[in-house]
Amino acid sequence: MKTTGRLSDGIRLGWRSGFDSGSMLDYVYENRARGKLFVGKLMDRVYLNSAGWAGIRQRKLNVERLLHEAVERVSESGTPAHILDVATGQGRYVIDALLHHRLQPGRSYDSEPDHRLESLLPTALLRDYDSANVEAARALAAERSLDGVTCEQADAFDEASYASLDPRPNIAIVSGLFELFSDNALVRRCLDGIAGAIDEEGYLIYTGQPWHPQIEMIARVLTNRNGEPWIMRRRTQVELDALVHEAGFEKIRTRVDKRGIFTVSLAKKLKRR
Repeated sequence: MKTTGRLSDGIRLGWRSGFDSGSMLDYVYENRARGKLFVGKLMDRVYLNSAGWAGIRQRKLNVERLLHEAVERVSESGTPAHILDVATGQGRYVIDALLHHRLQPGRSYDSEPDHRLESLLPTALLRDYDSANVEAARALAAERSLDGVTCEQADAFDEASYASLDPRPNIAIVSGLFELFSDNALVRRCLDGIAGAIDEEGYLIYTGQPWHPQIEMIARVLTNRNGEPWIMRRRTQVELDALVHEAGFEKIRTRVDKRGIFTVSLAKKLKRR
């Protein structure tokens, strides 16, 4: 990883930007082996085919599937979907989902088209703490000619940053964030900010990582976006669901990859009593 592995473009990018960075995830989503000479490309293919990165690509698909479901649930009430992604990275999974929705309005991955929904095009606010990710997301949305997509720099753990959102989101996404932080107080701060901002009966899509087959290697070898050891916090689905419920949401369903590494869940905001 630290010597000849740098012939792989992906490994070299990880050392430069952090293996958990938005640019690294975007490279994994693209899934195109690159490197110096044939051996570099071969190493890159092995790297991209690792269990963790394969699971990340499946997580992206599962986020997109549940986002389509949430958009259709909101749209069926006659209201356009307003999506908030609190830690979007470079925004690819939301932008890909929006593009699919606009090319095939009313069609989810699992359902037949509903032409009543064609005029209810969703909008999205994509946020990230890293200005480079924000600019990359903005460029990708422009490249795809997607109107209604706004990108801005913000801290997902800053509750005050959610207070002035306009329009108020009715779908919120928090993907690939919580496992990067061990402190549940931070998770609660993020979820409370979302709960305070989102419309009544809005939806939350959240991801988890109950386990990872390479967790020790990652912690001992790889570095994160801050150049520190990449130590992830595994939370059971029960613990994660409890934190979400505590914030005022009730889970509807969970999708998971075939190895059970990454979960993606859809929850609905509970009505106030």
